[in-house]
Amino acid sequence: MTTLSVDVKLPFTPPAGHDSSGCAADPESCPLYGMLPANAREYTRRAPHLLEYLHLFPVETYGVPLFFSELKRDLKGLKEPNLIYPADERVFIHIFADPTDTRNFYIPIEPSFLHRVTDIIPAIELKLIDLIDALDHDPVTDTERADVLKKMVAEVVSVQSLQERKQAALKGPNGKGSLKDSLVSFLNKDLTGPKETTAKKKAMAAVPLTPDGRIIVTPLQFTAIEYMMIRDKIKLGVLEPFINDRYIEDITCGGIGPIFIEHKIFKALKSVIEFRETRELDDFVIKLGERIRKPITYRNPIVDATLPDGSRINIVYGTDISRRGSNFTIRKVMDDIISILNLIDWNTCDYTMAAYFWLCIEHGMSLFMSGETASGKTTSLNAVAAFIPPEWKIVSIEDTPELQLPHNNWTREVSKAKGRGEGAGSDVTMFDLLKSALRQRPNEIIVGEIRGVEGTVAFGAMQTGHPVLSTFHAASVEKLLQRLTGDPINIPKTFVDNLNLVVIQSAVKRPSGETVRRMLSVNELVGWNPDTGAFQFVEMFKWNPVTDTFEWTGKGASFVLENKIATLLGVPEHRKAEIYLEVDRRAQILKRLHTAGYTGFQDLFQMMTRIRKEGLTRIRF
Repeated sequence: MTTLSVDVKLPFTPPAGHDSSGCAADPESCPLYGMLPANAREYTRRAPHLLEYLHLFPVETYGVPLFFSELKRDLKGLKEPNLIYPADERVFIHIFADPTDTRNFYIPIEPSFLHRVTDIIPAIELKLIDLIDALDHDPVTDTERADVLKKMVAEVVSVQSLQERKQAALKGPNGKGSLKDSLVSFLNKDLTGPKETTAKKKAMAAVPLTPDGRIIVTPLQFTAIEYMMIRDKIKLGVLEPFINDRYIEDITCGGIGPIFIEHKIFKALKSVIEFRETRELDDFVIKLGERIRKPITYRNPIVDATLPDGSRINIVYGTDISRRGSNFTIRKVMDDIISILNLIDWNTCDYTMAAYFWLCIEHGMSLFMSGETASGKTTSLNAVAAFIPPEWKIVSIEDTPELQLPHNNWTREVSKAKGRGEGAGSDVTMFDLLKSALRQRPNEIIVGEIRGVEGTVAFGAMQTGHPVLSTFHAASVEKLLQRLTGDPINIPKTFVDNLNLVVIQSAVKRPSGETVRRMLSVNELVGWNPDTGAFQFVEMFKWNPVTDTFEWTGKGASFVLENKIATLLGVPEHRKAEIYLEVDRRAQILKRLHTAGYTGFQDLFQMMTRIRKEGLTRIRF
């Protein structure tokens, strides 16, 4: 990434005439430092730039921000947040209320936030060119590149305290005051080499130099420079704080203006980092495309790709198709895998629904998790996939890797778009991978999302006895059936009953104004009725928006439980109603596991594996 000067627009007016540099160097003597809680003092000792920021923030008006090492979901009720939490070891995030807007401010506090070192960076880059040319081997990984860059930056600078730098400044330009210093500088200069360009002379003249030609910087400037060089040359530039913040779900830049985010706790926020010029934004997305090895040009202005951390990114380049300038959207990958008990905690579903999924998936029923964009489909699909028996062989097929399964026998396949240039190869589509998966004898096939001709193969797999789990874009069962039987999927109507369950999930807004994710309904597909010309399905569970609870509306009328699972188990006709007691029993098992603290994805799966091994899930009639 090229170093870019993206603007930071602070939402407050800093106190006038206050110099915090002494406090950063000696925090114990700082009155503001003494006002901070213990965890905040620890943060400022580790990251002096945080204390500098607090001096910039008008605490007399707004108070000292609250400090949190981690955020809890109950913080979402704060009306006027003023709090700081760490995104990583050196970057902190300030959530600050905006009384004039529904979106509050998101302020990344980076080591380079207050230190304007952009005038020093060009001189350092010129110095680094010679060192890079002298490297005996090219670093391969990002970690190796970062280590090499740190060493080279340390070689071209001389870190001096503020007092030492002031004394150097008194000696004259570039810190050269004595005749001896001038002679040393003259003798060190290569007179046989090419003459320096005007730009180089200008860059070097703008910074103080030691007699041996190193650039003089303060300790805080050195930290800022090292951070910026790695952030912009190796990582994702100004996006790095957002990528490292585990509480962010989506990052959006819709063109000229601020970067917007969707936060897990504080929902819609606006960043103080913004792009002011079209050229600057265009340059940034071009470099972003190069960084993720998906070059973007006028001929190929749209890119869908995966970032190094697994997040999904979409880039649109240029004003020809995006009137407000280039834009990009990033959907963050999940750091913490969500379990079914987490979903119950958040009231996305309840214990009975989870037990119903457990029973159905364990006995090979196919399920589509359907809903609109950002409704939590993939998260819920991943959670219920833990109900797949641990000894089964699973093949997953995705265009962007998002699934995280705990099973040992899991084959994970990802589609590949055709590259550019000689030897780039051809496309490997979801359709290709799904056909290949059928030859691998899986017990379960998981398709990241069905939206095209791969749907035909998926239904063919169901017909041959392979259970399939997938996500689908449709807001109701009727819309799902219309899409399945229409272009471009074109499933024959008589094949649709191979899909057993359809879960409709949505992001809904509650009376409090909070947006939550709920499974609106769980439906069993019975089949196509040629006499009525309609599909038959049974609504098993329904969300009640008035009470925010779930109703088992289909209890006693389940086609899947009675005609599929009970029949599969050889249950006599007169005892099939007892299958509903098994759902209740498993709901109680999940509730006990929840009470015992097995809410984590891996912990819950291990306990369920143990329960299965001990025969506690065996159905007896």
